[in-house]
Amino acid sequence: MRIIPDTTDAAITRILGERIERYRIEAGLTQAELSEQAGIGKRTLERIEAGRGAELVTLIRVLRALNALDGFDRLLPELPASPIERLELRGKQRQRVAHPRGRREATERAGDVREGAPIKPWTWGVPPAASPSPAKGARSTKGKR
Repeated sequence: MRIIPDTTDAAITRILGERIERYRIEAGLTQAELSEQAGIGKRTLERIEAGRGAELVTLIRVLRALNALDGFDRLLPELPASPIERLELRGKQRQRVAHPRGRREATERAGDVREGAPIKPWTWGVPPAASPSPAKGARSTKGKR
């Protein structure tokens, strides 16, 4: 039976279990022998073959013992880089996903936005508005009574 997008999870695990069982029989191994080679319990292998699921690591061990691990590579092959990515990365591997940032986020990250202050675009040659400084020699009365 083929696995198609509409196949349920339970049906897929049953199909994979049947396939593993056929591989095991073709290899001339009993459940006890395969489970020993894979380093898992016989009962675990019985559950896998019955289509009751398994952990990914357990499945990898069984496939390795059956010399069928290359099927895993075909299951989810590595994606090739697009020509533009290859040119941009030049041998480096992409490690992050970039999301476009809004102007407010970029400005806030730069640290020049006060809470509730309007956002103004930056322009060349225009100095930021300076706050009035106290006169030289004037004493501050803040906090004193």
